[in-house]
Amino acid sequence: MELRHLRYFLAVAACENMTRAAEQLHITQPPLSRAIRELENELGVVLFERHNQRISLTEVGAALVVEAESAIEHIDGFAHHARELAAGERGRIRVGYVDGALQGGVLATQLRNLRQRCPALVVDLTALSTAAQLRALTHNQLDIALTYTPREWPENVVGRRLLSSQMMLAVSADDALSSQPHVQPSDLDGSSWVALSREDDPVWRERFLHHCANAGFQPDIRYEVAQLSALLGLVEAGAGRALAQEISARTAASGLAFKQLPWWTDTVDYWVAWRTRNPAPAVERYLAANNIE
Repeated sequence: MELRHLRYFLAVAACENMTRAAEQLHITQPPLSRAIRELENELGVVLFERHNQRISLTEVGAALVVEAESAIEHIDGFAHHARELAAGERGRIRVGYVDGALQGGVLATQLRNLRQRCPALVVDLTALSTAAQLRALTHNQLDIALTYTPREWPENVVGRRLLSSQMMLAVSADDALSSQPHVQPSDLDGSSWVALSREDDPVWRERFLHHCANAGFQPDIRYEVAQLSALLGLVEAGAGRALAQEISARTAASGLAFKQLPWWTDTVDYWVAWRTRNPAPAVERYLAANNIE
């Protein structure tokens, strides 16, 4: 039995006339009549009663119409689903992200754009460090990575910068600096500090302290945390002061205050990365939805 046999059967059942059914199917009558006989012979039943130019369904034929319609619907749905998968409109996409991308709204913006373009695409999210995401990309464990600036890009992985975020001073709401209009480096010298660690960057502390010294102050680092959310939580609790990217201030708790630091020139950059070798259709959809070339 071929799919065309079912389509021909339903057309004849609807028209109750071979000639009209053949016209509807854009074929001639002889191959249509032959296909109906082939179907009846294969099933071992009589589907139609012939009355000169008019035919009608037998009791068995009428009972099989619903089954044939259901089979055609499932086959058409299967084909449509396959085309959507091939086009990246359905299926799954695995997206990794650093905590700052979540806290600062970068991840939300990317996913909102994707949902508007491909609402049926399922997204699996994984929070990982920059280095862990790049390793996962190379081992085909992620499709998209939202990272900070990496030390280097692995082979067959490409990155595009999404945005650069200025740094601000984060202090608790009851910190003396929270109401001070301008913050100078001397205001921070020797104060307790909370810092983001970089497990994928063994010299991050030396580089951070070097930037602080160039700015004109020496922080007393009391806590190192891996996530921006933990850093802001400790600052809100009064454990110390910290630098946080400007975009994180948009969703910060009321117990925090953020101060501009015009003299601090370093930024935090966010990147999107993916494999260049045979990217999945869903990856291409993700990039297109977010206008990434």
